[in-house]
Amino acid sequence: MQPIQSLGYNVYFEEDLASLPSLIAEKNYSQILILVDRNTNDHCLPVFQSFLPDLVHYDIIEVDPGEENKNIDFCIGVWKTMLDFGVDRKALMINLGGGVVTDMGGFAASTYKRGIDFINIPTTLLSQVDASVGGKTGIDLDNIKNIIGTFAQPQAVFISTAFLKSLDDRQLLSGYAEVIKHGLIQDKSLYEQCKNLELSAVSAEIIHRSVEIKNKIVTEDPKEKGLRKILNFGHTIGHAIEGYSLYHDQNPLLHGEAIAIGMICEAYLSAKYIGLSEGELKDITHTFLSKYPKYVFTAEQYDSFLSLMKNDKKNESNKIGFALLRRIGDCTYNIYVEEADIVAALDYYLEVSQQ
Repeated sequence: MQPIQSLGYNVYFEEDLASLPSLIAEKNYSQILILVDRNTNDHCLPVFQSFLPDLVHYDIIEVDPGEENKNIDFCIGVWKTMLDFGVDRKALMINLGGGVVTDMGGFAASTYKRGIDFINIPTTLLSQVDASVGGKTGIDLDNIKNIIGTFAQPQAVFISTAFLKSLDDRQLLSGYAEVIKHGLIQDKSLYEQCKNLELSAVSAEIIHRSVEIKNKIVTEDPKEKGLRKILNFGHTIGHAIEGYSLYHDQNPLLHGEAIAIGMICEAYLSAKYIGLSEGELKDITHTFLSKYPKYVFTAEQYDSFLSLMKNDKKNESNKIGFALLRRIGDCTYNIYVEEADIVAALDYYLEVSQQ
């Protein structure tokens, strides 16, 4: 499978992980750090070591797993550990983990001593098709996702389905929401392929295609001035629900579960604002309701959701901005929506999810 060339680096697939030592050797790094969480330390680091048995000189930094730990306090802990290890500006950080590890690790690396090199090795489906590609790093602040961060490109990304074997179906399904989203915003044939596909049939080829779509968008618009905003379809409402769930639910929604809700709501807004057909709205609604668990909320929570949306980084002049679908495979951006219509979209989700 051919590497994908991105913004000054390559995204490698499957067996290409074996080329990592030569890449490291070319740069003559002073030190190698591997950032993991407890889960990837137990389940993914042994896989990584089996690919690279000769890579023996490195230091491990371990953080707690979970989105609730992707914050400045844990990032300070990473920086302090780097200081304790005597890390200089010629060091390399390898982020081995899901989106929390690649987001926070990229942020820590890009800011430590004004920036050291990093490589992302995403180990969840979500991080493989979304969080590790595109040069965004970030941490959360006060329930608001990725509000603090940088644009910083890794030296390389290595994607292998071998890491996915340690995931349960819920984690796989969370990542699958982003694959479906890539089809919705730019490739109807991918959407049609994915909407009836069983999780066990998610292949390296589908992951490769999903990464291709995201990479094409981010290389055209690296700093999210225009086209890249379409990657946010489902995320304005989805991120708000995810942030709320993270701090109020005993078993919080995963990212993809929240974004699936957001895509139903924002498909409704697409029909109301820019002409998505009723048939495609019903198709999208059925696709997500048939795959993802229903989330119970009430109108009493709408103010909390709206408050989080008002702090979304995509907003301009206090207007809540959306990326919406003209049709499946065709998305536009900078559509500003009235609060009453956002409430109607949330009402729509409650109605269809209870049928």
